[in-house]
Amino acid sequence: MRETILAEGGDYNLLFPAPSELLWGTLAFILVAVAVYKFAWPSFVAMLDERAEKIEEGLKAAEVARAEVADQQAKLAEEIREAQREATGIRENAQDNAKAIIAEAQAKARSEADGLITSAQRRIDADSEAAQRSLQAEVGVLATELAGRIVGEAIADEALARRVIDRFMDDLETMTPELTEAES
Repeated sequence: MRETILAEGGDYNLLFPAPSELLWGTLAFILVAVAVYKFAWPSFVAMLDERAEKIEEGLKAAEVARAEVADQQAKLAEEIREAQREATGIRENAQDNAKAIIAEAQAKARSEADGLITSAQRRIDADSEAAQRSLQAEVGVLATELAGRIVGEAIADEALARRVIDRFMDDLETMTPELTEAES
């Protein structure tokens, strides 16, 4: 086969085509390139521009969404801080109220205890005075009887008996503080 090719044309180069083929190939290429440039290229460029716009819009929307999320996170963080401050305030108020209630209850208990102590002291004083009067009356009667036995007569005059008893009681009362001081 190689011999047939060499016999017909003589010089055939495999790397470089014949000039007629090169001319027709170049013309065909230019025609296809012009057709693509006129018809296909504008729609291709429009599609690329549309995609670029969609990508830019998506990026802008993502940036807006990111900003909104950041804003919402900041608001949420502020609300959390505010809730914590409010909870702290409520807790402090509750502690203050508890302290006030405790102090009020203690004051009321002290007041009631003081009232009970005062009432008991009054009763003790009243009972002591009643016992003292009763004893004084009995001592006066006994003193009058004793004086009557010593003298040998009973005192018939009631006023005289009363004066004797009063004088005896006065003497007894003046002696009682002296005895109390001596015992101390």
